[in-house]
Amino acid sequence: MEERQRRALRRGRARLVAALRVEPLWEPLEQRGLFTRPMLEELQSAGSRGEQARQLIIDLETRGKQAFPAFLSILRDTGQGHLAEMLIQECESRPVPPQLPDLRPVELELQEANQPKNVIPHERLSVPVQAESERPRMPPVPARGSAVDKRSRDQDYEMKADPCGHCLILNNVNFCRDSGLSTREGSDIDCEKLERRFKALCFTVLTRRDLKAQEMVLELLKLSRQDHSALDCCIVVILSHGCQTSHIQFPGGVYGTDGKPIPIEKIVNYFNGSSCPSLRGKPKLFFIQACGGEQRDQGFVVDCDSPKEEALGDSLESDAIPFRVPSDNVDEPDAIASLPTPSDILVSYSTFPGFVSWREKSSGSWYVETLDSVLEQYAHSEDLLSMLVRVAHAVSARGRYKQIPGCFNFLRKKFFFVCR
Repeated sequence: MEERQRRALRRGRARLVAALRVEPLWEPLEQRGLFTRPMLEELQSAGSRGEQARQLIIDLETRGKQAFPAFLSILRDTGQGHLAEMLIQECESRPVPPQLPDLRPVELELQEANQPKNVIPHERLSVPVQAESERPRMPPVPARGSAVDKRSRDQDYEMKADPCGHCLILNNVNFCRDSGLSTREGSDIDCEKLERRFKALCFTVLTRRDLKAQEMVLELLKLSRQDHSALDCCIVVILSHGCQTSHIQFPGGVYGTDGKPIPIEKIVNYFNGSSCPSLRGKPKLFFIQACGGEQRDQGFVVDCDSPKEEALGDSLESDAIPFRVPSDNVDEPDAIASLPTPSDILVSYSTFPGFVSWREKSSGSWYVETLDSVLEQYAHSEDLLSMLVRVAHAVSARGRYKQIPGCFNFLRKKFFFVCR
């Protein structure tokens, strides 16, 4: 899909969500080949009419070059031509350039002392400085004293509930033969570690094993539709094969045991403020042990003492599924720039997008093994982001092929686990 068409869909999204009648669209969308039946069923399970419309517009941006004109035709055929005309106008309008902050020159006088000989004394330099009214307001530094050692309610998430919240672990080990995906040996070890760890951190843990993509979606929807009013947090852990996917907010996807992928951003959006009101303002944490792609990172040389290389034995596997480059006559999946992302969400990935994630048959994945160890040692004293830096540092030092975990962080406060 062309950038101007994507821009038109984004600009017109609010009006489409408010006015689009989605029910007449399902059959022609399938007939035109824009969506398969399972994809439409998933869209229909998104919630209200408005939520279905919102998810349809988001997914439409990834459906290729013919998706936009086909969608306009379907709108006209279903008596919604006014929405088609609105999108055409948005498509033909020029993008609005971003407004630059007000920069005003300020003269700085160079002092004569300690000047190089080739600089004229008292020379004035004109330096653009952002206007006072345009400067971001920084929060004041807290005063020193007895309150310094206490966690501020405004700076840390409240974690007083017992249990703190629900933790759902989806552990896919065995995949159907037609999927072409291998058995994820060692994943049960990861699952057992995280079950014990999050129970110790005062979470109610529910584990589901070997689910098809639609079954995974149903478990996630079931959790998102629960009443979390008396709880302070929610955690989702996914252990599976992974791949690259087209995305708007969060990259990557995970596979069900039937070989069908689920975008990470779709999983995350089940728990955002509009889809799960009882978790508004509360931290929602996602831990993804899956590949972000198929590239193997061999790293680069640094001038420091590095741990000895680990031998790559037969027990080392990756969770990568190749992201095939389309031929010239097939649309390349779009990776779109970010939109405003829901707050209070953190997605921790086992590897950088595009690269593989390593797993040992005997001890589990590098990421989960390290995460469990760091939580055990530091959860009583450090916030989550500080611990994830420790995880990234430890994992990045392992093996001949390299891996570095990362995260998309939209938390508004520091997050501390409860250790009792």
